[in-house]
Amino acid sequence: MTLAKIVYASMTGNTEEIADIVAEAFENLDFEVEIDECTQVEAEDFQDADICVVVTYTYGEGDLPDEIVDFYEDLQELDLSGKIFGVCGSGDTFYDQYCKSVDDFDAAFEKTGATRGADSVKVEMAAEEEDIENLEAFAKKVAEAVA
Repeated sequence: MTLAKIVYASMTGNTEEIADIVAEAFENLDFEVEIDECTQVEAEDFQDADICVVVTYTYGEGDLPDEIVDFYEDLQELDLSGKIFGVCGSGDTFYDQYCKSVDDFDAAFEKTGATRGADSVKVEMAAEEEDIENLEAFAKKVAEAVA
C-alpha cells in the first residue's frame, strides 16, 4: 500500500487541522497515512514513505517555527529521489512574508531530489470551506503523481 507521511508544526491548532484534512483526503483515496507532530519524528522518516508532506505555519516576520527548524535543516541533507512531496501551511496576510515557511519547505524539498506532486496550498489562518476544497484537490493531485 502507498504510504503518505505528513509532518506538521502547529501552535494554534490551525496547521494541525490542515494536516488532518489532507490526511483524511489521502485516506479517502485508499492511501495508508502516518501523521506526526514535527518534534516526534526525524526527517529521515520520509525515506520510508512514498509521499512526503509538510504542513507548517510561519512565525512572525517570515520565520520558521522554532520546533521545526532542526527538521528543516535535516531534510535538506536527504536524498528523496523517487518520492513525491507537497507542502501546505497557514499564515496571516497581516505580515509581509505571508506563508514564507511554506515556500522555504518547498525549496528544501527541491534540494532532496523529490518531485513536487502539487503546488503548495496556503491558508489564511484557519481552513474555511474553500480552503478545505483546495486541500482535498492538493491531496488528489499529489496522489495522482504517485501513479
